[in-house]
Amino acid sequence: MKDGFLKVAAATPDIRVADVAYNTGRICSMIDEAVGAGAKIVVFPELCVTGYTCGDLFTQDVLLDGARLALHRIAEHTAGKDALVFVGAPIAVGGELYNVAAAFNRGKILGFTTKTFLPNYGEFYEMRQFCPGPETAREILFDGEMIPFGPELLFAASSIESLVVSAEICEDAWSFVPPSVEAAREGALLIANCSASDETVGKDSYRRRLIEGQSARLICGYIYANAGEGESTTDLVFGGHNLIAENGTILKESARFVNGVIYSEIDWKRLQSERRRNTTFQAAKEPRLRRIPFDIRIEETSLTRSISSSPFVPAEGQERERRCEEILMIQAMGLKKRLSHTHAKNAVVGISGGLDSTLALLATAKAFDMLGIDRSGITAVTMPCFGTTDRTYRNACKMSVKLGATLREIPIGISVNQHFEDIGHDPGDHSVTFENAQARERTQVLMDVANQNGGIVIGTGDMSELALGWATYNGDHMSMYGVNASVPKTLVRHLVHYYADTCGDEELKCVLYDVLDTPVSPELLPPKDGEIAQKTEDLVGPYELHDFFLYYLLRFGYEPAKIYRLARYAFHGEYDDDTVYRWLETFLRRFFTQQFKRSCLPDGPKVGTVALSPRGDLRMPSDACQAGWIENLKRVRES
Repeated sequence: MKDGFLKVAAATPDIRVADVAYNTGRICSMIDEAVGAGAKIVVFPELCVTGYTCGDLFTQDVLLDGARLALHRIAEHTAGKDALVFVGAPIAVGGELYNVAAAFNRGKILGFTTKTFLPNYGEFYEMRQFCPGPETAREILFDGEMIPFGPELLFAASSIESLVVSAEICEDAWSFVPPSVEAAREGALLIANCSASDETVGKDSYRRRLIEGQSARLICGYIYANAGEGESTTDLVFGGHNLIAENGTILKESARFVNGVIYSEIDWKRLQSERRRNTTFQAAKEPRLRRIPFDIRIEETSLTRSISSSPFVPAEGQERERRCEEILMIQAMGLKKRLSHTHAKNAVVGISGGLDSTLALLATAKAFDMLGIDRSGITAVTMPCFGTTDRTYRNACKMSVKLGATLREIPIGISVNQHFEDIGHDPGDHSVTFENAQARERTQVLMDVANQNGGIVIGTGDMSELALGWATYNGDHMSMYGVNASVPKTLVRHLVHYYADTCGDEELKCVLYDVLDTPVSPELLPPKDGEIAQKTEDLVGPYELHDFFLYYLLRFGYEPAKIYRLARYAFHGEYDDDTVYRWLETFLRRFFTQQFKRSCLPDGPKVGTVALSPRGDLRMPSDACQAGWIENLKRVRES
């Protein structure tokens, strides 16, 4: 459970219909297997103690008495085991039969969650044998012991504040108001589902979408254990389709028609963070559901779930292409509105031959196409100075011409040298003044050209640069509309690549590919042997690391120690621990100290779930103290 990761399991045992002794043995064996693998929550299918397909045998005392004894045997088997276990079983209460999910922990039966919605349509006829559960929970006498019984029972971990688990049974999740909705409102972060959902053509896809959607709607973890081989095939086939989901994402899915156990780690702290920041997730004002304590130890959880090293970039090719097209459209739509509203006749883009200015030019061209304006109304300005290389200069010019923009070359070396003379700066002193004077001169040129043409200046800086403060204040930091403001550097690369592959112009594609191969640089220092001397990632660190840090810091509010752990896992084999630690510390320091630059950002469209706009996603004081975050990271080294 360290850092909020809780290993969970969905288990489908081999069973025999109505052979309670055999089924109980298989369930106990699978509990051993799951607990041995480190699972703290283990979920079994609906009515698996007896088999779901017993039909009218559920009215037989032999079967029901066997199930009752089986529950005691399973409870005894969990003694000394560090897990909360849910098993589906039938129990008779007051002359009526109920379909329940029995919860076990450390040798005890903690409660019986009743099934609320009984399907009685199509191939299902549960109301022939079972009664719907009561509206509210109560206690029942079960072999001399009072046990909580009813819907929406909440099982709360004694040792972990806020870790609350609830259960529902199969059809409950398919109903129009699943019981898990109320359980989540009262704090349940994890939902266990003991299910017996048969297989028909296409049903697996619907089931997957259902569980994804429910986990997203409730901002919860969802553990779905389904009946499988061993159930009667008189009329139906059960595929053992198990699913583990977290807030709309399937973490693990079993193959169908194969019994077994699947595992993953649900990040309950991430879910808790999501609920805190989502103001429409409203907790119950007057809690009414029964809470039942259970006990599990807090210990290290080894990770098996996938942690992408590029959280902003979809791994799957088609999804990545769809995302790129969508982002380009959002950028262009935002700029289209701004151009239309301001009656701008021209858009001015400073072109360096680098990735960011290339993306800004591509988005601007798309906006002009959407407005039905000739692209010659785009003024692409290249401003060579002390650090400009032939490679970037040629690429800037070529792409501008190929895209149909009006190319202007305005060298700024003479102006910058005059400025150095005016302020008494030695041109041989390549300090920050040397660099920033060029950036501010370029911005002044762009602004004045925009005035000449009745246009607006399109910002080129991306979100990763803004997060690090890697921008000259009132230089490249400033524009009249920042189309790249919420696009991270790792995604900028894919956007340019996507445009190159889909533009249909082989010559333009070659230019864009060369831009992609060019090292990221502001080109503010003189080149060495004609090559770029100033490489950004040598100075501030790899952008793939910084984008990873940015995503988890802002998207989920993770503490630095947890981000460090995840980064080590995601970048294993690419960066050693010292490198990850060093750049994470750099990121944190720069992120806090450079907020003043973000506090006065120009307008720009939000394209994803993480953004830095001071008017929207990040209303952060410019003088917030970083000490707590740095100390949290330092504890990693001290532990």
